[in-house]
Amino acid sequence: MWGRRDAFRLGGVGLAVAGLAACSRVDGGDGDGGGEGGGQSTLDRLREQGFVTVGLASEIPFGFIDDAGNPAGQSPAVAQAVFEELGVPEIQAESVAWDGLIPGLQASRFDVIAAGMFINPDRCQQVAFSEPTATSPEAFLVNEGNPDDITHFTSFVDNSDLKLAVLNGSVEQDYAEHFGIPEDQLELIPDQTTGYELLDAGRVDAVSMLSVSHTYLLLDRGGPFEVTEAFFPEIDGTQEKGWGGLAFRQEEASLVEEVNRVIAEFKENGRLLEIGEEWGFTEADLPDDVTTAELCEG
Repeated sequence: MWGRRDAFRLGGVGLAVAGLAACSRVDGGDGDGGGEGGGQSTLDRLREQGFVTVGLASEIPFGFIDDAGNPAGQSPAVAQAVFEELGVPEIQAESVAWDGLIPGLQASRFDVIAAGMFINPDRCQQVAFSEPTATSPEAFLVNEGNPDDITHFTSFVDNSDLKLAVLNGSVEQDYAEHFGIPEDQLELIPDQTTGYELLDAGRVDAVSMLSVSHTYLLLDRGGPFEVTEAFFPEIDGTQEKGWGGLAFRQEEASLVEEVNRVIAEFKENGRLLEIGEEWGFTEADLPDDVTTAELCEG
């Protein structure tokens, strides 16, 4: 079903899925070239061990484990290409619930979040984001024909009989709460597949995620569903165009600087678009001039 998108095509570099016990940890030192006593930097450690561990949250096509057991999606592909340029030839991945990504990173269960996580002020207090790598408008996965005429988060405020599934801890949950959807109309889910299954079982009337996520889930799973027209929510007169990036522990300033240097090169030479195209992203989904610092300010 996935065709050429079902595996990385980045020079044949090996990819592996690692269990928690195999994930690397930071034992002393920090990302700025070493801790007390001038310990080994994180990047040097990654180069020495030959791999970087990434956390992802099973959201097609941003980051997931494919049928062959390999990490796949736009965000892991960006991480793979960036770290390959930095002298780290392999990525290993751990799939966790969305709301477990930041705690897992902070606990050093993996080195980077590669899940298309949107950059916002609250998250910037917890992790250090790279510069943006992609975006996508919002949409809803609904029953074929959209019988309940669901077009926006306000559709659920206007009809109290409707129930919406959102990823726990996601920006969609924030949108739902901002637009006033009551708690009893929200079903908090750990991953994309759970939302699909709840919709299929008739337990929810829609699933809220990014438009490209729904589109590729339908390619993978099929079913009597459709994706509503995409949109960027408007709050206080401004369109909320979210940008996703890689996320690191806050003490990894030097590592983030190196990652950003490569991302800037990829943006300039077209590599970022090339990587994204493998997963359905277009030039319109690539970063404009907005910076992570601006997104962190809100």
